[in-house]
Amino acid sequence: MNKKYIAFSALTAALIVSAAVSCSSRQRLYIYNWTYYTPDSVIEKFEKEFNVRVIYDEFASNEDMYAKLKAGGANYDVIFPSCYFISIMMQEGMLEKIDHLKMSNLKNIDPDILKKAVYDPKMEYSVPYYYNPAGIAVNTARVPDFQRSWSIFGREDLRNRMTMLDDMREVFGGALIHLGYSVNSTDPDQITAAKDLINNSWKPNLTKFDSESFGKGYANGDFWVVHAYAEVVYEEIIDNPQLLKNTVFFIPDEGSPACIDNMCILKGAKNIDLAHKFIDFIHRPDIYAEFVNTFDFPSAVNIPARNFKKGGQMYSVEDMINTEMIDDPGAALEHYNNAWFNSIRIGN
Repeated sequence: MNKKYIAFSALTAALIVSAAVSCSSRQRLYIYNWTYYTPDSVIEKFEKEFNVRVIYDEFASNEDMYAKLKAGGANYDVIFPSCYFISIMMQEGMLEKIDHLKMSNLKNIDPDILKKAVYDPKMEYSVPYYYNPAGIAVNTARVPDFQRSWSIFGREDLRNRMTMLDDMREVFGGALIHLGYSVNSTDPDQITAAKDLINNSWKPNLTKFDSESFGKGYANGDFWVVHAYAEVVYEEIIDNPQLLKNTVFFIPDEGSPACIDNMCILKGAKNIDLAHKFIDFIHRPDIYAEFVNTFDFPSAVNIPARNFKKGGQMYSVEDMINTEMIDDPGAALEHYNNAWFNSIRIGN
């Protein structure tokens, strides 16, 4: 065998082994986040800047996230629960305390957002990521005339072309607001009225309750109206200019439930220092702006990032005024659970 070839092969093998060792020796950060919620470019920049590897898993609802964590075996460092789950997870000892001394960018968070974060206003266990209202996306080529209202789900002419989120508090929140009640009502009669509206008027027209595939279904034309998070719809249709042009995303005129989605460190996390670095990195103004620019979001949480805002917005900070934070309803949660699991979700 040619000696040059032998030498070349040996060098190549050594480089491969060296690369493999280098890759395996990089510290890993395990993240559990909502689908389509942190741009790949942001993750890649964090990996490069800190010479780490991010392992990124996704969930479709708070309930799915919570169930997986409670079942054990989910060794995540940073998780992204919504507002009303923070209280539950704090009470159950599922979160590590946030060390503010390890961060320099918490000062960028809008104080008005912290006022809304009644579950943890001092950021002891959670750091706001985004103030996220669910809304409704409509394909105007298929549905040219509509009201910007929750009542759209009562339209029989759109039967089997609509979906709502498979999320108890989001669906109930829409129904309660439409009826003139608080999304956090603890009145059994009001919760029952919302259940009846959903069951009798909305559910018969839905293809399904869906928090996982509604974006793809909307993009391929199966669904014309979807109860949705804007970023999911946007990500699925970004490469379809015509559908992008024909899509309207709105927060209903009656108002909408909203949540602050948060970054938390899971109790027992193995990479606590790196988790703090990631959370702080997200709130660096240029990085946070990259996040909101990717999804055409307003920079509702991070004030300095507003100076880096580019492009359009699917909705504005002003549109978000008419929203109500989903909160923990305490003992009334039992009424919601009974109505949702024993009535609305039966047979689905």
